[in-house]
Amino acid sequence: MGLGLRIFIVNDDDSLKRLSVAKFERLRRRDPEERLPQYAGRRVRYALVVLETENRKPVEIIMTEHSYLYFDSEGRIDTSEREKAATLAVNMVPPSPKERQIGQVINAHHRFAKKHYERRYSWTPAPEIVESIVTTIFGKAPAMG
Repeated sequence: MGLGLRIFIVNDDDSLKRLSVAKFERLRRRDPEERLPQYAGRRVRYALVVLETENRKPVEIIMTEHSYLYFDSEGRIDTSEREKAATLAVNMVPPSPKERQIGQVINAHHRFAKKHYERRYSWTPAPEIVESIVTTIFGKAPAMG
């Protein structure tokens, strides 16, 4: 048993484009040779799927993450958006118990940061997209139970 990773860009028409992990990592590192010009200047949905594998073949989906990639005018990942997302992620950390309530004021800054992060950097897939991802990974439609 092992772990595998699948990354899919979800186009505006809900079709999937598989992105290799190596290419995804080169995009994230801003490798000067790596870009996706067809997504230049756009916010694009993507799904990251963690799989349990056996003999390098997927057997089960462990978890999924549905986020956005922001591309700059050249089709590279927009670093300013990554910095904003990182700042929001840090702000989502709850305050210590001492900082939570001072007098009548409750510190809920982390809750607002979480809501803002979820609105700006994550999305919920329609059942058809989930089914398409599962079909693409396993080569068949999921069993209906």
